[in-house]
Amino acid sequence: MKWLLIVSTIVLCSCQEQADVQPVGEDPYLDAPLHLSHDIKVVFLDSGDTRAELDAGVAMMYEDRKETILGQGMRVIFYNRTTGLQAAVLTADSAVIDDRTKDMTAIGNVVVKSDSNQTTLETSRLVWDQTTEKIRTNEYVVITSPTEVLEGHGLISDQYLTSYRIFNVKGIHRP
Repeated sequence: MKWLLIVSTIVLCSCQEQADVQPVGEDPYLDAPLHLSHDIKVVFLDSGDTRAELDAGVAMMYEDRKETILGQGMRVIFYNRTTGLQAAVLTADSAVIDDRTKDMTAIGNVVVKSDSNQTTLETSRLVWDQTTEKIRTNEYVVITSPTEVLEGHGLISDQYLTSYRIFNVKGIHRP
């Protein structure tokens, strides 16, 4: 009888505690970033040479997801490996960086401007591959150069827009 009373008490207490537990996803601290920074600037170096500079209004690092989210506007300045001069600028509303691969997905009002050939790319989403230093998208793109305006869906290019391919070209306009 004494064992039955102890087991009943444990079961009743366990039921009460479980009823008070919030379901996963409702706790705002479960998905909170590990680090939060405002008005950030990061300089990327290779053998002492500046390769890129990144500015963002806010950066949120999520350790368990292995990603960093950049928001409130972001900009990356790419520098030419040979000359060290500014070669292109990428801007977007926000970006997600895969902390494992260092690849970046720029999202919303994405614009890449090449200093070397005066070419501009506009799209809604763009992936920058850190290993190959190439950019790509499957979204609608507009490329404006001094000699033409190209429209299409999908693109792969070097990060400086000096060598690019547009897929599913929809229009070519010559000024």
